[in-house]
Parts: sequence; C-alpha cells; structure tokens
Amino acid sequence: MNPTLYFPIEACAGIDNSDAAPYDRQWLVVDAGWRRLTQRDQPKLAQVEVSIRFGYLVMRAPGMLRMDIPLDVIEDDDSVRRQAIIGTQTIDVVDEGELACAWISNCLGTPSRLVKVHPDAPAVRWDE
Repeated sequence: MNPTLYFPIEACAGIDNSDAAPYDRQWLVVDAGWRRLTQRDQPKLAQVEVSIRFGYLVMRAPGMLRMDIPLDVIEDDDSVRRQAIIGTQTIDVVDEGELACAWISNCLGTPSRLVKVHPDAPAVRWDE
C-alpha cells in the first residue's frame, strides 16, 4: 500500500506522517517578486526535507543547519501580512520573517521567502 504524502511546504519534499495532514500546503516559497516557486523554477526545493515535530515545522537541507518555525503563531499582525502570486491568483500570506528568509535564500542560492497561507485566504488552486 502506498503511503499518503503531505506537503507542508508546497514544492518541497513530501512526508508520509499523518501528523502533517492538517498542515498540508500551508507554506510556500516565493521569489523576490512574491511569486510562488516550484521545483521547475528551483529544483533545489526537492532537497528541502520537512517534518512536523513538537509544535514546529522543521526544515533540513544538505549542508545546512535545520530551521524550526513555530506552528502556533497567530497571524493577526498586519505588519507581516503580504500578498503572493500563485498562477493567476493573488492570495494573502504571512511572511515567516528574516531568519526563515535567510535560510531559504541560502539554501536555494537566490533571494526567496518562506510564507504561510493566511488562515482567512480563500482556497488556493495549486494546479495553476
């Protein structure tokens, strides 16, 4: 039987841990123009391993220290609310901050940001 894969960070490596199900595709990586990055754009995203552990989204990549992002952050601070472009959609997202930005930019070798889909955003059409 094939395990169900979940992708807490869209375009990064999937995981088969059912604890990740509530977090499936809640995060994504965007470029400097706030456009979603895919593995076609940035093949190194496939090397970013993701897990959900002890209240954190944990990211690992070859040659890098791990990055832990708290899961229970309340997204009601408008100073971190942004808009990201996914295909033809513009959605509200929450910027995960400068440390996450530096980590993912270093990992990919290009300016990038880790963002979380805002809880009030409409359903995202990931196939665009």
